[in-house]
Amino acid sequence: MMIEHNLQRGAQPRVWGVGALCHAAADALDARFNPVAVRGEISGFSRAASGHCYFSLKDDDGQLRCAMFRRAASLLDFSPRDGDQVEIRGRLAVYEPRGDLQLVVESLQRAGQGALFEQFLQRKAALEAAGLFDPARKRPLPLMPRRIGVVTSLGAAALHDVVTALRRRVPHIPVVVAPAAVQGAAAPAELVRALRSLYALQPAPDVILLVRGGGSIEDLWAFNDEALARTIVDSPVPLVSGIGHETDFTIADFCADLRAPTPTAAAELVSAPRDTWLGALDLIEGRLRDALDLRLDNLGQRLDRAAGRLGRPSSLVARQQLRCAHLAQRLQFALQSRTAQFTHRQQVLQAGLAPATARALAGQRERIERLALRLNLLDPALVLQRGYAWLSDPADRPLSSVRELSPGMTVQARLADGTAELAVTKVDSARQRPTPPA
Repeated sequence: MMIEHNLQRGAQPRVWGVGALCHAAADALDARFNPVAVRGEISGFSRAASGHCYFSLKDDDGQLRCAMFRRAASLLDFSPRDGDQVEIRGRLAVYEPRGDLQLVVESLQRAGQGALFEQFLQRKAALEAAGLFDPARKRPLPLMPRRIGVVTSLGAAALHDVVTALRRRVPHIPVVVAPAAVQGAAAPAELVRALRSLYALQPAPDVILLVRGGGSIEDLWAFNDEALARTIVDSPVPLVSGIGHETDFTIADFCADLRAPTPTAAAELVSAPRDTWLGALDLIEGRLRDALDLRLDNLGQRLDRAAGRLGRPSSLVARQQLRCAHLAQRLQFALQSRTAQFTHRQQVLQAGLAPATARALAGQRERIERLALRLNLLDPALVLQRGYAWLSDPADRPLSSVRELSPGMTVQARLADGTAELAVTKVDSARQRPTPPA
């Protein structure tokens, strides 16, 4: 009515510049509403390369464009997604270049998160004070598990991710799945029963994976149950939690021996690829073969050196035996020659000379026998059999004087039936001994 009356009196409205009107509208919004808190559903969420986030917040009655700049986005403790119900605190403004109404987001959290998060913090503090999160009780994961247990829902995508990763990396390791609900009021009790069933198995798994996919704090609330936390701590084997996304944390994560950022990562932590182990075995086999070949080569060289040391004294004996055989042959020839000469003389001489010839022949035979005996006594083998030894230095040179010896020196002695290495401890020359008194 006021406007119509003014118009009737010919009054004209103020003429604004577009930018000035947008600026004035922004000032009016700021004075009337800001700061503002609003709840709704995220739609069309995107994150620019600059780090800024843009999306719409909607409900059944309306939609509002939102901008969240990099500084505020860096403080998020979860990854917003389309369909998330959230609560936003920020400031209404007009984006003047386009004249759009937008909400500049200063903080963002899942709807209803405040009360649940406060409950989460209280329970976390109580269980931490009770020692359930003590790092000293955390156990290392087995290097090569022989059996892996998995607790999750049979219909969960997490089970598919875990099984796929294990089948790709360690298809030879058996996997035991204990199914349980992972969301809802009955989930905590089912998770406890599933874990207890794995604890009771004989043989028990070497490691257990507790996994589920991502979700809101309400979706993951079963993993904040105190009874479940105490059951995890009671695990007889190392337990790995892979719950939600990388930014999601639950009480179960703090109780587990190790937290993985995702279910797939949990599977990868307990399953070194088979090819890695096969490669390691090939490397070890190669090193063992090289070490064995080197050892055999060294032993072969030692054997060759030992055979060489044994072979040289025997060759000396063989030369002496050959010399003895040569002398015996010359002796035989001489004996035959002398015998022929005496036989010839016996034929030439008269019968009266026969006794003298016989005596001379007997004398010669006796002399030959004495020479043969002396020749046999020269055989080195007979000398060794009488208890003597052939001594030589490490270079196999014969030793015949104590002046060639020194304390600590190693010599080799050849006996009648083998050789021995001796160490010289003392040298005593017979020429240096004092003459005993008369």
